[in-house]
Amino acid sequence: MANKLKEKKELRDRRRKRIRAKIFGTASRPRISVFRSLKHLYVQLIDDERGLTILAVSDSEVKDKGKKVELAEKLGELMAAKAAKNSITEAVFDKSSYKYHGRIKAVADGARKGGLKF
Repeated sequence: MANKLKEKKELRDRRRKRIRAKIFGTASRPRISVFRSLKHLYVQLIDDERGLTILAVSDSEVKDKGKKVELAEKLGELMAAKAAKNSITEAVFDKSSYKYHGRIKAVADGARKGGLKF
């Protein structure tokens, strides 16, 4: 069983590295990094040139209750609103090693609805 878990982690790390090799965030167009756990969702805007996190939001900041996908979309809208306050209108979406569906897609859709362009 341990080998199976190790193999899953290695495949996930490989996917993450492959995606990160193609994506780079700048101050004017930061990278939107998403982390998904079983219960929560965390999103960061990152400037890779300076190695700084510009802003971070999590689903605990969303006051509404509902299904995880609905909360993810509201989280994307919240992140877009905070980015607009920092005069950020464009970004690069980093889905990490996750498939682009469900909560990950909902975050991206919410950010687009909030005014960010990818």
